Amino acid sequence: MDIRIVGAFGGESPAHRMTCFVVDGTTALDAGSLTRGLELEDQYRIRDIIISHSHMDHITSLPFLVENVFGRTEEALTIHCTRESMANIRKNMFNNDTWPDFTKIPEKHLPSIQFQEITAEVAFELRGVTYLPVTVDHIVPTVGFLVGSHDSAVLYTSDTAPTKRIWEIANATPTLKAVFMECSFGNAMEKIALISKHLVPTLVAEEVKKLKRDVPVYLYHLKPPHIGVIRKEVAALGNPNLGFLEQDRTYTYA
Repeated sequence: MDIRIVGAFGGESPAHRMTCFVVDGTTALDAGSLTRGLELEDQYRIRDIIISHSHMDHITSLPFLVENVFGRTEEALTIHCTRESMANIRKNMFNNDTWPDFTKIPEKHLPSIQFQEITAEVAFELRGVTYLPVTVDHIVPTVGFLVGSHDSAVLYTSDTAPTKRIWEIANATPTLKAVFMECSFGNAMEKIALISKHLVPTLVAEEVKKLKRDVPVYLYHLKPPHIGVIRKEVAALGNPNLGFLEQDRTYTYA
C-alpha cells in the first residue's frame, strides 16, 4: 500500500495546507490539492475520492479534477462521503451556481460523478484496500479513517479536537504501522484551536498518550503562519515518535 502526500505541509503558501493523500495511485483520500499536486496523467488515474468532511481545504480541487478528467473514461468518478458531507458538497459546490452539477452531465443516467454514502464504522473496500470511517470531533460532521491493506494499516485522524473512539480503533489494530494526525496551531492559540476543534502541540501530546501502540505519528495540517512555532513546540515535547509528513513523499506499507 503506497500513500503519496499530495497536500503540502511544510511550505509558506496558504495552498500548502490543503489536505490530500493518494493511495496506490487510484484513490484520493480527501481532495484539497489533487489538481495542484498531480500531473494530468496522474489525475486521469484517480477513480475514487474519499472525503472526510466538507471543509474547503479538503474538497477544493474536486470541481477542477472533474473538469480535467471529463471525457477520459466512461466510468463516473465516485465520491465516497457521509450523508452530511454529501449534502454540503451537493448544495454548495455542484449546484450549477458555484460549479456545474456533474451528477447530471453529460446526462442524468450517464453522470461524470456519482456519490456513494459511507457510514461510521462500516468498512468498505476499493481495489484491495479497506477503509474504516471513524467519527472524530470537528466543527462539522467528520470522519477519520483506518486504511488497511494486507498486513498493514495506517490511521488518518482528519481534522479533530481531542477525541476518543479513533484511538480505541487504533489500539485494537495489531497491524497498525503509522498515524497521520493533525496539528493546526501553536500552543498560544489553544483557545482558538478548541473553538474551531483542532489541535496544538500540547493537545497532540495528550492525544498520543491514548495510543498504546509504538508507531510513528506524523503531523500535518500546519497552518502556514504557525509552522515554525509548531515545529519548535513539537521538538520540545521530546517524543521520538512524533514527526511531520513530507510533501510529495510516498510512504509504503507492505
